[in-house]
Parts: sequence; C-alpha cells; structure tokens
Amino acid sequence: MSGPPMIDGAFARWLADRAGQALLGLRSEMGFADAGALKSAGDKVSHDLIRTELARWRPGDAVLSEEDEGSRLAWAAEVNAGAVSRLTADRVWIIDPLDGTREFSEEGRADWAVHVALWARNATASHGLVAGAVGLPAQHRVLGTDLPPAYPPMTPEAAGGAGRLRLAASRSRPPVFLTDLAAEVGAQLVPMGSAGAKIAAVVTGEVDAYIHAGGQYEWDSAAPVAVATATGLHASRIDGSALKYNEADPRLPDLLVCRKDLASRLLAALQRHCG
Repeated sequence: MSGPPMIDGAFARWLADRAGQALLGLRSEMGFADAGALKSAGDKVSHDLIRTELARWRPGDAVLSEEDEGSRLAWAAEVNAGAVSRLTADRVWIIDPLDGTREFSEEGRADWAVHVALWARNATASHGLVAGAVGLPAQHRVLGTDLPPAYPPMTPEAAGGAGRLRLAASRSRPPVFLTDLAAEVGAQLVPMGSAGAKIAAVVTGEVDAYIHAGGQYEWDSAAPVAVATATGLHASRIDGSALKYNEADPRLPDLLVCRKDLASRLLAALQRHCG
C-alpha cells in the first residue's frame, strides 16, 4: 500500500495494524528474558510509529497518547507547548500504543492490544468518538468501526437460562466489589489482561460484560468503546452516566461494557455494591 486509507475508520485500523505488526516483530527480536526492557521498547516503538503516521497523514489533528509527556495531568498548556491544543481542536486522536504491557512482556500471552480512536467535536454520539480500532496483534485480528462486528451472541451458559454470565475481570487489580457482585448475578469471573482485550471479548461474545472501577484514563477505553458502541453494545460509567472523552482531566476511572439486554440488571447490581 502506497499510503493509508483516507477514511478515518479505515485509517485507524491501518494504524493499529501497523503498530501491532511492529510490536510482534519487536517481541520476536528481543525475546522475553528482560521483561522491563521489552515493555519500555514496546511502548516507544508503537508510540513513535503512530505519532509519525499521524503527523504525516493527519497533521491538523490533536493527539492524546498515554506515552506523551504529562499525559496524565489535567490539561495545562505549558505541558504540551507547541502541540495543537486538544481542548480547542475539532478532532483529537486518543491512542494507547500498547495496552497491557505486562501481558506483552510474557511469552505466550495474547491479551494485549493497540488502541487508536478519533474524537470529533461534531460527533452525534454522546461519547464523541467517531472512529476507532483495537489491534490484537497476537490474536491476528483488528476490530474496527469501519467494519464493526455483528452484535455478539449470548454465551451458552446465559442463553440456557442458568444465569451463568461471564464477566471479564482484571488479572492484577479487579475491583474489590466484583466478587460479591458476580455472586449476586450468578456470574463467572474470567481473568484477562488489557482493557482492550477485555472489551474486545465482549464485542466478540467470548464474555457478556466487562466492569471496571478503580482507575483508568481515556486512552484505556476510547478505541474499544468506539468499537463496542458501533457494534450496538451498551457502554457507560458504572453509575449509568455517559462516557465522555477529550475532557480536560483525562482520568476516566470506571466503565461498564455489556450486552444491552444485561445493562439494567448490571447497573442495578452496581448501584447496590457501589452506591
């Protein structure tokens, strides 16, 4: 291909795929003996590639990347001197170059991802996301808003009426209330790595929902939420309020992504367990 696709959704897919292939190559080249070095190199390689291509093909757009200096701070002009201000820009790319660095550094794990999303001021959706792609390089697939997957089927356990829902849960830091909530709704917890991999599992029907509380940023969920809502899934804060992106403070600490037919049931349970 001489150049990237010009339509934003396809461009996001192209970027996520390019970065994912670079990460697979890096994994193969470096091996897994030094996990810290592999994590650092992965973050840098993917970030630099995505930033370079955005500067080349979308030079007028602003960018919010996890790997940008000061990215975790509430917006301050001096932190991003010389950059297009994302708070006044009409279009902002929200990227996580390597979501799930821990899993990326562990041989044999495939639950890590590349996130590329586009927020636009004129978006009709409340979250403001108009395009997105989640690259799952070790799974050899990219999920994107340009070709959103079909609405996922209910897992056999839940469809059979036994109420055995499957909830994706963090491997390392699941919310403290999640075990009790799962017991109440009759759900099985399925540990997984990155947020992108967990939301992708909801999109593909491998699990029925993903609940997170306790700390994330916009880049952790923007791309997967864009794909999930394009698929027709429910996505909100755990109190049911709308997810919002390109806010002054990039912290977005909690979310629920699930089948629409489960949303009211899970939000009611969350209200009881989280107040």
